[in-house]
Amino acid sequence: MAEPVKVRRLTDQEGQQLQRIVRRGSTSSVRYRRALMLLASAGGNRVPVIAQLVAADEDTVRDVIHRFNEIGLACLDPRWAGGRPRLLNADDEDFVVATATTRPAKLGQPFSRWSIRKLAAYLRKVHGRVIRLGREALRRLLARRGVTFQRTKTWKESTDPERDAKLDRIEHVLERFPDRTFAFDEFGPLGIRPTGGSCWAKEGRPDRLPATYHRTHGVTYFHGCYSTGDDALWGVNRRRKGTANTLAALKSIRAARPDGAPVYVILDNLSAHTGKKIRRWARTNNVHLCFTPTNASWANPSEAHFGPLRQFTLANSNHPNHTVQTRELHRYLRWRNANARHPDVLAAQRRERARIRSEKGVRWGGRPVTAAA
Repeated sequence: MAEPVKVRRLTDQEGQQLQRIVRRGSTSSVRYRRALMLLASAGGNRVPVIAQLVAADEDTVRDVIHRFNEIGLACLDPRWAGGRPRLLNADDEDFVVATATTRPAKLGQPFSRWSIRKLAAYLRKVHGRVIRLGREALRRLLARRGVTFQRTKTWKESTDPERDAKLDRIEHVLERFPDRTFAFDEFGPLGIRPTGGSCWAKEGRPDRLPATYHRTHGVTYFHGCYSTGDDALWGVNRRRKGTANTLAALKSIRAARPDGAPVYVILDNLSAHTGKKIRRWARTNNVHLCFTPTNASWANPSEAHFGPLRQFTLANSNHPNHTVQTRELHRYLRWRNANARHPDVLAAQRRERARIRSEKGVRWGGRPVTAAA
């Protein structure tokens, strides 16, 4: 049996870049959808689930994943065909890109960065290879290969000494026990303010949202649970993060599989997730906690599903209070779960959500709950 198609293990930089694209949603639609595909695959989602998430053909998802495994984040930008044959072969282009992305000091040049003029001059006289390119042709080549002039940024490298072991464990449970693996994470803070977004409107006449500088409602956090086997997302809004709220979420996950067999929960190593009370309860109830490495929250499968949640409930909204915001958020969750997969699976999801809602009176993903719930 062939191995399922999935992305290779992401580096910290790649995971954070994809996470930023999906969260902000301010880039082109092509980059956003491709980043969402890759982030969902890195979180353990299978190709059919990803295709449903981004409304794309399964073959398209596989092509993007294969392309990423070959060339990395350069696959986010489409390479449109056309034009006359190129004067440089693929090996020459690779050399140009490698030179442009190497610090000049490492090549014996007295610069801290390249300019187009300096790079073109260096390529003309590099030992063993002569590449003659005008400045505009060089700029276009770099742009086509995804290399642009940018501000230098810092990255949060994962310093977790158990990084690889934690990622190995997450991959293991996603592959071996997908029907018993869940993900938990907080989404927020969610404030009450007009939020810009996007919509269909007549050209030059977009919808307008009122501006406000008053923040009198405080914030909430959506505590979300995701079932990788059922492709179901549910959750509840809380005023703050904390051990008690995390424990309530874990209990709802345990209630989704009431047979007493082991369940696996992927979550961040936040202090509100790692307390002695939570660990003691997890041992007692046969719940195995799989923590993501420090500064590698992209490994949490729920991250890919929070992007659409932000785009379709918060962006382009003007909720008057947290009660209305929560109601709209749960309306989207019901629609999302009802339109996610095959009708036979939906029936099973409804039965499981009924058990979750009845668990100790905490209503997760069911009827609207108030912000104070």
